[in-house]
Amino acid sequence: MSTTEPDALLGPADVRELAATLGVRPTKQRGQNFVIDANTVRRIVRTAEVRPDDVVVEIGPGLGSLTLALLEVADRVVAVEIDDVLAAALPATVAARMPSRADRFALVHSDAMLVRELPGPAPTALVANLPYNVAVPVLLTVLDRFPSIERTLVMVQAEVADRLAARPGNKVYGVPSVKANWYTDVKRAGSIGRKVFWPAPNVDSGLVSLVRRSRPVATTAGKEEVFAVVDAAFAQRRKTLRAALAGWAGSAPAAEAALLAAGVSPQARGESLTIEEFAAVAEHKPPTAGTATDPETGSAG
Repeated sequence: MSTTEPDALLGPADVRELAATLGVRPTKQRGQNFVIDANTVRRIVRTAEVRPDDVVVEIGPGLGSLTLALLEVADRVVAVEIDDVLAAALPATVAARMPSRADRFALVHSDAMLVRELPGPAPTALVANLPYNVAVPVLLTVLDRFPSIERTLVMVQAEVADRLAARPGNKVYGVPSVKANWYTDVKRAGSIGRKVFWPAPNVDSGLVSLVRRSRPVATTAGKEEVFAVVDAAFAQRRKTLRAALAGWAGSAPAAEAALLAAGVSPQARGESLTIEEFAAVAEHKPPTAGTATDPETGSAG
């Protein structure tokens, strides 16, 4: 039940009028598609199971459609916006349309990939409409840097949603799927049509729910070591793991030994392994193998 001002949310006319006032034209470069339907943003908030005690982080709030819906329910909303014009305008929009909740809103004017701390109490939830071109790296970076985030719901291009929620053996299972599972239990949480956006994109969107694991995958290997195995496996995903991990292990025989020690068939391919199996392989990294890099975010796979 909303406890805020009636008609506070942005409708199609409000979004276009606000954009015109600001001289904002959505850009493909930043993947901007603004939600113009109040029912959709309320649905997102419900699906995200936002609670009255939640501190919600929103990435890319744009003109504020989802921001206002989050403020109706959450205790506090912290929005991270990279666009200069949008960042400057959003606090005024919140103050004008939802004055009784304006003191519960904070803006961070920055690239989400660069943010390492947020104002106020630790965030408990992440809810965002993420642009396709940065969705996976932004999501994984925020999950990594803010372990207090328990629940996440992101709206992304349907193809990205499918990849994030894919299970081993699925043809779209890859680096994003595995790395998201390091932090969370992931599932598809619905679909969003094109007509609720302005401008309407030429692709459908999907909702992805990610619930934090009580702790990351149980392993003696660190995240960097596990992710190095994941990256190597999917860099040559058509090859068997014995061949794909040869560079990581130092040689194909060394890779085979590590795989066998982990209980994984050397003839398997990366797309068949769970995050737990990747972690087991990382635990058996040969002592002569190269130093693992730290791919903090998802690469194509």
